[in-house]
Amino acid sequence: MARLILHGIPVSAGISIGKAFFAWRDNISTLPRGIVTPGAAQSEVERLESAVEAVQNELTQARNRVPAELKDHAAIIDSHLLIAADPKLIKDAARRIQEQNITAEWALEQAVEAIALAFSSIEDDYIRERVQDVRVVADRISKRLMGASGCLKRPLQERMVLMAHDLAPADTMELPLDKIMSFATSEGGKTSHTGILARSMLIPAVVGVSNLEEHVNDGDLVIVDALRGFIIVDPNEDELADYTELKFQFEAYQKALHKECRLPAETVDGYRVEVVANIEMTEEVAQVLDSGGEGVGLYRTEYAYLSRPALPTEDQLYEEYSELASIMAPGKVIFRTLDVGADKMLTEQTLMREPNPALGLRAIRYCLRNIDVFKTQLRAILRASVHGNVALMFPMISGLQELRQAKVLLNEVRMELDRARQPYNPNMPVGIMIELPSAVLIADSLAQEVDFFSIGTNDLIQYSLGIDRGNKHVSYLYQPLHPAIVRSIKFVVDAAHREGIEVSVCGEVAADPYCIPILLGMQIDAISIAPQSIPGIKRIIRRTNMEECKTLLNEVLRTATVARINRVVKDTIFKQFPEELTFYSSLIDHDD
Repeated sequence: MARLILHGIPVSAGISIGKAFFAWRDNISTLPRGIVTPGAAQSEVERLESAVEAVQNELTQARNRVPAELKDHAAIIDSHLLIAADPKLIKDAARRIQEQNITAEWALEQAVEAIALAFSSIEDDYIRERVQDVRVVADRISKRLMGASGCLKRPLQERMVLMAHDLAPADTMELPLDKIMSFATSEGGKTSHTGILARSMLIPAVVGVSNLEEHVNDGDLVIVDALRGFIIVDPNEDELADYTELKFQFEAYQKALHKECRLPAETVDGYRVEVVANIEMTEEVAQVLDSGGEGVGLYRTEYAYLSRPALPTEDQLYEEYSELASIMAPGKVIFRTLDVGADKMLTEQTLMREPNPALGLRAIRYCLRNIDVFKTQLRAILRASVHGNVALMFPMISGLQELRQAKVLLNEVRMELDRARQPYNPNMPVGIMIELPSAVLIADSLAQEVDFFSIGTNDLIQYSLGIDRGNKHVSYLYQPLHPAIVRSIKFVVDAAHREGIEVSVCGEVAADPYCIPILLGMQIDAISIAPQSIPGIKRIIRRTNMEECKTLLNEVLRTATVARINRVVKDTIFKQFPEELTFYSSLIDHDD
C-alpha cells in the first residue's frame, strides 16, 4: 500500500506521476503574531501600506504578462487588484494594529478572518468560495511583509508536481509551465480560479487537498489522480504500474474525444441535441470553443457583482456581455439574471442576514425587491443582444406572478431604451429556470409565458427531496435518479413541447453518463454543462440509439425505488460505455 493517500477535489482531469515541489510553504499558520509597543504601531501601519503598494505593482506587472491566448485571465488579476486597493480591508487591518498593538501580519490575518466569517453562511458554493480571492491577495501581502516576493522559492530545474497553499492567476503568470506536470493545492473548490486556469492550460489539478502541507515534503514521489481527486504519496510498485497504464489510457481517450468534439451531438439514428456550456467568466470561452460547445446555455452573471468594490454600472455590464455575445456568435448565449440574495453581501449594500438563505430573498425574489439593480442588468443584456445570439433567463421562478412582474420590468426597460434610441433586439428570447417543485407543477402554465425552459437539476433535486447536498449527514439522499426527479423532469419536458418551446437540462444530471440516455429518451432539446464535460457527453450521445433510450426511460418510469432504478441504469449503461464511466464522472458540473 502507499504510505499515504490524501483526498481533494478534482478540477482539471488527468494523471501525473512525479516529484513534489512546494511553491511556498509559509502560510497563515506561520505568520508572526507578535505584540509591538504603542510607539511602533504607526511603523507597522506604514510597513503594511508599503507591502500593499508593492503587491499592487506585482499584480499590475503580472497582468501585463498575460499572453494573448490567456488574455481573459487578466480579468481575475484585475479583481485581485481591486481587492488589494480596497481601503476597507487595509483600514480594518490598520485599525487592529493601532487598537491592539499587534504586528501587521497578525492584523491582516484577523481582518481576513472577519471577512471569511461573514462569507461562511453563504449558501452558494461559487460565491462562498470568492473569499479565497481575499485570502490569495492577503497571502501575497503577508509574504511581502515577511520579506519574500514571487510565487516560487527557487527556480524549477526539471518537471515537477507543483504544490501550494493556493495559486492565483498572478502566480501562474510567473510559473514555467513547461516544467509543471500538475497542480495540487490545500485551498480551493470546484469553482476556484486554480481549476479554471488549470483546465484552460490542460494541466491536471486537485484542489482542497486535506493535510497537503503537513504530509507532503519537497522531493516526495507522488501520483496526482485528478480523475478521482487523490494524491498518493510514496506509491508502491503496483500503484506506479497501474497509474502509468491509466495515464496512457486517459491520454488516448482524451485524444479520441478531441478528434470528435466538434462533430454534432447526434444519436446513431439521427436525433440531434444541442450541447452548450455553463460558465461564469469570459475567460472560459476559449475552452467552450475548444471543447466543441455550440454556445453558452448558462452564463452566471454574479461574478461581475462580486469581483469589484462597488456595484457594476450598466456600461461595465454591457461591455462584458457584448464581448461574450460577439465572441460566441452565431452560437447562443443565455444570460441568467442575477442569482444572489440577502446572504450574498453585494459590496455597496447592507443586506439583512437570513437564518435560511436557500429559502429566502434570493435570485428573482432579490431582483424584484431591488428593482434598480435588476433594471440596470436588464438594460445591459438588452443592449448586448444586438451583438450576437443573446437570450435572457430568470432564475428560481416559483409562480406566474413572479414571472409576470419580471416581464413587466423587462418591458419598462425596453421602453426606456426606445426613448433613448438605444438599439436592442426586440425579439430576444426570454426563458426561465425550472428549479422549484412549484414551477414543475405549473410548467404547462409557465410554458405559455416564455420562449424556453432550462431545468436546473441541482436545485430541483435539493428542493424536491428536502436535502442539503453539502450536508454530509444527508448527502446520501441526493439521488439524481430518484423516481420523483425523473418524473418531474419528464413532466416539464412534455409541458414545454406541448407549447412548442425548447427545454434544456443543466447541472449534475445533464453531465452524468448514467442520466444521458434517460434525458435523450425524454427528447430534450439541449444539454448545458461545464466546458470540460462537453466532449465526453457528445461522444456518449453519438454512440446512443434513441429507441434504446426510450425503452430505458419507460422502464425507469415504471420503477418505484431509487435502488432498483440505479441497478437498471448502471447495468444497461456500463455495458455500452465502460470507457466513459471510467474517465468521465470526475468532470461532472456541480453547479447550475
